Amino acid sequence: MELMKGRPTDCTGRLEREVAVYDLLDKLEIEYERTDHEEANTMEACNEIDRVLGTIICKNLFLCNRQKTDFYLLMMPGDKPFKTKDLSKQIGSARLSFAEAEYMEEYLHIKPGAVSIMGLMNDKENHVQLLMDREVAESETLGCHPCVSTSSLRFATKDILGKFLPAVAHSPIMVELPRYEEE
Repeated sequence: MELMKGRPTDCTGRLEREVAVYDLLDKLEIEYERTDHEEANTMEACNEIDRVLGTIICKNLFLCNRQKTDFYLLMMPGDKPFKTKDLSKQIGSARLSFAEAEYMEEYLHIKPGAVSIMGLMNDKENHVQLLMDREVAESETLGCHPCVSTSSLRFATKDILGKFLPAVAHSPIMVELPRYEEE
């Protein structure tokens, strides 16, 4: 794995959903660095990628309420544990669970393992509410997949908050998830 600036010089063989991410980032004049790698769809697999990127790839969780009427994309530090009760209280939605892959594909055009804030570019009707842990929002850089789990990107967080999210008509709800002492 090596870190490269910007989009691949040759996009042959890459999925349309990945190329669309590069097209949008270029249109918005957002600088990014990229590394290509074997499929990485777990946080453990992302640890080596983190070292190459020089930033932590966010843990991105696609969640819904019990009625499957409200959908959320939660961005949180990869090394923080997730407990639904901590989030449910803050957003006023009880009974959160992981949403089925069919909703992920329908709203974000992403498959499990590649969940990313970049998928919000495909959510034109705002079915998905972005939830961002304050630690992510306050970090200098963030890493994520470009809608596929075989590449990873690093950006300045300010570009995601100030350019990307307004362009895709989404705004985050800031949450604060606790870190737990090891038991």
